[in-house]
Amino acid sequence: MLGDVRLRGQTGVPAERRGSYPFIDFRLLNNTTHSGEIGTKKKVKRLLSFQRYFHASRLLRGIIPQAPLHLLDEDYLGQARHMLSKVGMWDFDIFLFDRLTNGNSLVTLLCHLFNAHGLIHHFKLDMVTLHRFLVMVQEDYHSQNPYHNAVHAADVTQAMHCYLKEPKLASSLTPLDIMLGLLAAAAHDVDHPGVNQPFLIKTNHHLANLYQNMSVLENHHWRSTIGMLRESRLLAHLPKEMTQDIEQQLGSLILATDINRQNEFLTRLKAHLHNKDLSLEDVHDRHFMLQIALKCADICNPCRIWEMSKQWSERVCEEFYRQGDLEQKFELEISPLCNQQKDSIPSIQIGFMTYIVEPLFREWARFTGHSALSESMLSHLAHNKAQWKRLLPNQRRSSSGGGGSGSPDHTGPGTEAEGQTVTEGDAP
Repeated sequence: MLGDVRLRGQTGVPAERRGSYPFIDFRLLNNTTHSGEIGTKKKVKRLLSFQRYFHASRLLRGIIPQAPLHLLDEDYLGQARHMLSKVGMWDFDIFLFDRLTNGNSLVTLLCHLFNAHGLIHHFKLDMVTLHRFLVMVQEDYHSQNPYHNAVHAADVTQAMHCYLKEPKLASSLTPLDIMLGLLAAAAHDVDHPGVNQPFLIKTNHHLANLYQNMSVLENHHWRSTIGMLRESRLLAHLPKEMTQDIEQQLGSLILATDINRQNEFLTRLKAHLHNKDLSLEDVHDRHFMLQIALKCADICNPCRIWEMSKQWSERVCEEFYRQGDLEQKFELEISPLCNQQKDSIPSIQIGFMTYIVEPLFREWARFTGHSALSESMLSHLAHNKAQWKRLLPNQRRSSSGGGGSGSPDHTGPGTEAEGQTVTEGDAP
């Protein structure tokens, strides 16, 4: 039996043991297997990975090297270095960057950003310890997940970096705000099992019981992050009160990504903007806008250029369909958006953009004063939505022969299944 995976540290905030959440399959859901062997293998793999990455590359430690990488050839190194010099551009291609860094996009990106923002110097972080912590985070993402993997985390982190540079926000941010924003972005989906909250609840998974069916995945991501921070001792040199505050604020940020709380945050943001009472000099208002920034970064895929946005859409729908296949195999009710024979990629994406993405990014644009970046994102969003609408007839024709993504039950915004995106635990 997997049992209670919590560890209680010096602050009294429960933290989860790394490796406590192996890849989801039905046997694990029924608690008929043990996780010890898997956890041991992960620890050995992580140790070997750390030694390999650390000795192979100064780039992975946040330092742009003058000497060639041993892990990558000179051509790849040059391209990776060039991409890092433009990490603040919205057209940053995280898929290419992940290939150039040999699958280490999250570690490489975070080390670079911590260095670029002066966080290593400000917080007197040990570079080896920072790298070890980031490798833990990267390794605890499941590479077999089509969507919720380390590349998604790196993509969200790069978007968060862009939002932290928005003039309306950047002028008020402290080094602690920046570190919290980047850490929360990097770890916000750590150890994601590739299925959503309703799936965990209806299969009586131990995490659903542990967190009483409330923000199950987000609580797990947060507690797992705390466990890794403590195990790595990245912040052990800081005052106890400060580390307690960091852990709590990380939790507040990660828990804000629960899609079930979308209306809560959107309503509050609209009220602040209507009343013009946001004061970024106030620590609470500043933290709220960090929550909003992370929420935007987490669902920004439809606001990317079409080529990248389309890849993300296909990946998240593939993850949905895999859950649907698992539910069908074990005679469970197939969750909304997870039936490949009924829920097409275009219809899922159109509903997601209409009900989730557009409302949030319109308010974000208001907050930024309609900055160049926010206007560019809204332009991409409109273009991508039009692209998916054009693909709807093609989906119907291809599905009529029994292939493709299946015949859609819903063909545009306003349908019941699309509206359920809000309540299904994990949105595209």
